[in-house]
Amino acid sequence: MIDFNHIGAIFPPLKVPLHIVIARRDRLAAWLQQRSYVPLNEVCTRFQISEATARRDLAALADQKQIRRTRGGALGEEYHRFPTFLERQRVASEGKQSIARQAQKLIEPGTACFFDGGTTVFAIAEELQRAPVTPLTVITNSLPVAELLAPVKGIAAHLLGGELVPRQSVLVGLVARKVLEFYHIDVAFMGAEGIDAAGAWNSQEEVVELQKGLVKDSLKVVLCADRSKLGRTAPVFLARWKEIDLLLTDATAAEARALGVPDTFSQPESTPQ
Repeated sequence: MIDFNHIGAIFPPLKVPLHIVIARRDRLAAWLQQRSYVPLNEVCTRFQISEATARRDLAALADQKQIRRTRGGALGEEYHRFPTFLERQRVASEGKQSIARQAQKLIEPGTACFFDGGTTVFAIAEELQRAPVTPLTVITNSLPVAELLAPVKGIAAHLLGGELVPRQSVLVGLVARKVLEFYHIDVAFMGAEGIDAAGAWNSQEEVVELQKGLVKDSLKVVLCADRSKLGRTAPVFLARWKEIDLLLTDATAAEARALGVPDTFSQPESTPQ
């Protein structure tokens, strides 16, 4: 009689053929190139592999200089291509300040607002620091926003947990999304990399996953995008216009209309001509 308790010692597990491993790693590399940070558990889920196999695949790709390993995940090519927070902050700074002044007028005392990691949204935080609206609760996944507003008297700053993407100074991933579910959000201020007739687009899937939760659960969604974003798309679709309550932009209604953006979302009267 065969002793099945010892069969593994007699017949070791079959190894996956090399060509299948190589093909899987090629797919993994291509997937990671479109993302900034991916935690290990998402690699396992996406490719239906164990943590041990995922670690070996990531180590092999890191040896080939295709990705950069981190504790608990990997940084893809998008991480290195995407501008840093400071680099993005310098772009269209006057437009962002104009949008920030519009946004500050929308914030009412006693409400809870979410600020995402965009530099246009950070400009709103700077405006709040200069002219605080209190009492106010600010929930954010942006380290710069939390650091800026935490010392302001009357503003309670709450920082989500999650995986830190250092280049963008934001927290993302499953933990961030789960923690967000505990909060009641009156107004969510969000940025985007592009807006067109279809709606809003952003560059990073893990950021968009968090933003989609905000779109779904917030009482009011305010999209903040300077005129340089008009007519542009990005790798990941974020939201249709019917899911967005208000667009704050420094573009005129004519500029928005020419690109198919609904007039009702822009506020050109607040923008210097």
